[in-house]
Amino acid sequence: MKLIRFWFNNARYVALPQSVMPAILAVCMAANAVDFSPWSALFAVLGVMFGHLGINLLDDYFDYKVKDTSFRSQLTHQGIRARIAKCSYLTSGETTVHHLFVACIVFCSISLLCGLIIFFERGMPILYLALVTAVLGYSYSGNPLKFSYRGLGEIQIGLMFGPMLMAGVYYAACGIFDWSVLFVSVPVGLLVTNIVYSHAIMDYEPDKQVGKMTFAILLGKKKYMLFASFLILFLSFGLIVTGVITSYLPLPYLFVFLTLPIAISLFYLMIEFIRDPQRSFSPQFWMGPMMMNWDKLKAAGIDWFMIRWLPARNLLTFFCLILIIINLLYKIL
Repeated sequence: MKLIRFWFNNARYVALPQSVMPAILAVCMAANAVDFSPWSALFAVLGVMFGHLGINLLDDYFDYKVKDTSFRSQLTHQGIRARIAKCSYLTSGETTVHHLFVACIVFCSISLLCGLIIFFERGMPILYLALVTAVLGYSYSGNPLKFSYRGLGEIQIGLMFGPMLMAGVYYAACGIFDWSVLFVSVPVGLLVTNIVYSHAIMDYEPDKQVGKMTFAILLGKKKYMLFASFLILFLSFGLIVTGVITSYLPLPYLFVFLTLPIAISLFYLMIEFIRDPQRSFSPQFWMGPMMMNWDKLKAAGIDWFMIRWLPARNLLTFFCLILIIINLLYKIL
């Protein structure tokens, strides 16, 4: 049990909402279909969860192979704000690169096994989606494509955790596709992209040092970075409005605008990070749930990162949660 907990922590299970919430939303959207299968839906969500954890570990594996991540600590001594927790379980000697690779294989194999179980009920489309998703997940940091080193990692993550994930889970759950999924999955994908893109802005200097070409580095200028952040954040709401206007989505979907204060707060915090990375902020209730002991985060020197990462995660979580509740109410009524 201790070993399992160790690798779940290393795989950053706290990031699971960015994959599990879209997956649950897709299941709820499919629940009213004639051929809905709870078991296929369950295995689809489990497959998404373990696939996400496996991809996180693969990213650590490939990043560590490129350059020992202890260089982030060196950057902090130079006055550059950088997260020093990445791959700490390797730099501290708690485990080895070989064991990390084995853990990657285990998590990804469980995910593919879930896909295989669904394949026997839903057929070839699931196999195609699973294979494409596996290739994309590996290629985030892995050779030869290495999307995260070419400025395309954020776009790839948004596509994989948005349209592809939701379409795949929806099909697994009910055996059909529906246009309403597209109008929801694209905004969800943008909000997932927002998490990793906000991350990329904050990790601009260390990523540049290691040779990663993130989307933030690709854009280069600060004003372009902020403009892209604005589009990614607020286009999500615009697409929901478009879906409602065109009657692909029901009117209650507009309740997602309850999350708009989180989006506005996050955009402001990103502006302030560009202006003055050293400026500190305290959590506010409209940002959603934050860490209980903020003083510990400040003492650890990661409050500047968490004050932005947590609202980005909360925005996606509550956006999906509102739509999940609406779909459940439709099923009940």
